[in-house]
Amino acid sequence: MVNPVLLIAVPLGLAFSLPIFGLISKRLEKYLPVIAMLFNLSLSVYLVPRVLTHPIIVYIGGWAPPFGIDLFVGPVGIFFSVIIALVGLLVSIYAMDYIKEGDTGKYHVLFLLLLTGAQGVVLTGDIFNLFVFYEILCISSYALVGYLRDRDGLESAIKYLVQGSIGTGLVLTGIAFIYGLYGTLNMADIARQINSIKPAANFITLALIITGLGVEAAIFPMNAWLPDAHSSAPSSISAILSGIAIEIGVYAIARVIFTIFGATDILSFVALVGIITLLVGEMSALKQNNIKRMLAYSSTGQIGLIVFAFAIATSYGIEAGLFQILNHSLSKALLFLAAGYMIYRTGSMEISSFEGMGKRMPLTSLGFTIGAFSLIGLPPFAGFASKFLIVKAALTKGGGLYTCLIALALVATVIEGAYFFRVVQVLYFRGSNENVTRQEAPVVALVPFFVLAVLIIAIGIYPGPVMHVLNSATSEFVHRIAYIQGVLR
Repeated sequence: MVNPVLLIAVPLGLAFSLPIFGLISKRLEKYLPVIAMLFNLSLSVYLVPRVLTHPIIVYIGGWAPPFGIDLFVGPVGIFFSVIIALVGLLVSIYAMDYIKEGDTGKYHVLFLLLLTGAQGVVLTGDIFNLFVFYEILCISSYALVGYLRDRDGLESAIKYLVQGSIGTGLVLTGIAFIYGLYGTLNMADIARQINSIKPAANFITLALIITGLGVEAAIFPMNAWLPDAHSSAPSSISAILSGIAIEIGVYAIARVIFTIFGATDILSFVALVGIITLLVGEMSALKQNNIKRMLAYSSTGQIGLIVFAFAIATSYGIEAGLFQILNHSLSKALLFLAAGYMIYRTGSMEISSFEGMGKRMPLTSLGFTIGAFSLIGLPPFAGFASKFLIVKAALTKGGGLYTCLIALALVATVIEGAYFFRVVQVLYFRGSNENVTRQEAPVVALVPFFVLAVLIIAIGIYPGPVMHVLNSATSEFVHRIAYIQGVLR
């Protein structure tokens, strides 16, 4: 059987070897991320049937946990691996023509390192290695936000660096407390011992780690870096930050709460924070005239909805949260990639400058519209199924709190619809229709648009295969004892 460690080793190896290939031919550089992500996607899809039957546990160096480091390739890990590889592949194809300025070799190295970090976070079974991979992801993100080296980009990168460093510092402090309390860094071993320490010590540790991870996940009020970073970075990086990076933060939070601490007693508070994040994000997006800032605040809102779904903590809730992560990754990647070429053609990020784009760039505008409708939750797109599951999960949970919170979530969806329909109106129903010259995005960019749009529609119409994977992934979070026993067998 192919070793899952290749999911980390191949992109990492290509990242470090890319400068050597660059010496041979500068044209080779832009193909290496495509090759790496195509390999990861093929391997991830190949491993899905095996992982759904039984998780794959890899002992690094042959040392079994808790003494050694392990990779736990379960349904959750393989679900995220497929998303990371798929979105990473499509964005890397897009970037082949889109990234022309600056040191493109460094861009592709950082891009591969970001995806390597994301892959490592979702597969590792060691909490310190989770931190290490998380730092790889974050540091690569800081550099890529300032890639263009303009004033706005550098300012945004520094803001992101400062806030992100505080967040990772809190995470590292929490991990140090864990090691001091339990003498181990293996997540399953920590989970096995978690009830042997006074609850107050566990609560402080949990609070430090969740707060730190909340920065990268862009949970309110730790989301101040997000609008500037998204609006200043190249659109291909905005797509990765929104479609992968912040979801990895949510994954890490869920892993810590459900698997390590089993901290179900704080979930009502987490649900409230999720809805506040949702409302703040959507109301902030409504006020924006800059398309990328609007999409950035929309990402904050979507993360709030995902956090709320996870906080329901039932099988329906976690399944709905994972489905919404899939929908958000595909839809927001499509939105940022489409917006990137509309900005390139108009030279402006102002929504008003996109008047008549539906005629000038019909395929690009159609891609944007599909992504927007899916995020709103309209049928037959993927977002309808994910939002329906969230509503169902909240109502099934019962109780006055969750009923009120899901009502607020539906209000936020109306707000979301208002600003996305405003953009669609600008694209198709404003501007002159006379003497229209088509300036469609290049074919290399239309390929990712087409694949993302087809996936969004196909999953919305026939969600069965996705639901099969999500059912197994949900069980991994709900049944933490099985995770512990599987690793420490």
